[in-house]
Amino acid sequence: MFRDRTDAGIRLGLALKGYHGEDVIVLAIPCGGAEVGWQVSKTLGCPFSLIISRKLPFPDNPESGFGAVSEDGSLWLLSGIDARMPGAAIEQIKARQIQEIARRIAVLRKGRPLPNIEGKTVIVVDDGIAMGSTMRASVACCRNKGAGRIIVASPVTGWTTAREMEKIADDVAILEIPPDFYAVAQVYQNWYDVPDEEVVRIMERAERERQEGRREKGEERS
Repeated sequence: MFRDRTDAGIRLGLALKGYHGEDVIVLAIPCGGAEVGWQVSKTLGCPFSLIISRKLPFPDNPESGFGAVSEDGSLWLLSGIDARMPGAAIEQIKARQIQEIARRIAVLRKGRPLPNIEGKTVIVVDDGIAMGSTMRASVACCRNKGAGRIIVASPVTGWTTAREMEKIADDVAILEIPPDFYAVAQVYQNWYDVPDEEVVRIMERAERERQEGRREKGEERS
């Protein structure tokens, strides 16, 4: 359905064109969401940054998770998980992911704080929503930071998750909801795990373009 994350981001941005001109900021969930979010922000002509949230993986199955935590400590846990796992184990896994969040803020966002989103329309972007745990934690973080409206945006998710996203967000933009959805990768021709280095390059390009845009506006005013 999508050639790659760039293609998905361009198409998602076009689907969100109705938000052009509003007081909008795009926050992408890295690593996979960075390219998609950047393309959305370019289409909308709005600021772009990263929101860092991490899945809480099961100890015996790291690919599957029982919740997620965001950079401000916002937490989402699978219903009934406290009856399946000891509280100490949950806290230990959470602590490890908080350490990873701190590392990612230092590396991917160069230690900068999350931009001020109070009163703004925040579009939270990922390259796909599987279980939705990191998106839920990210949305909770944005609520805690005083966002005016929160839009969940992604190229793909399943029907059940799409309905769940509608409950927690003010609006939802999903391009594809396959009837047999089983993995985000299934809708991408070119799929790979995005390394930190690629996210850093995306953020550097975004910053250069932002500075160039400022200079061009300054020249127009002069």
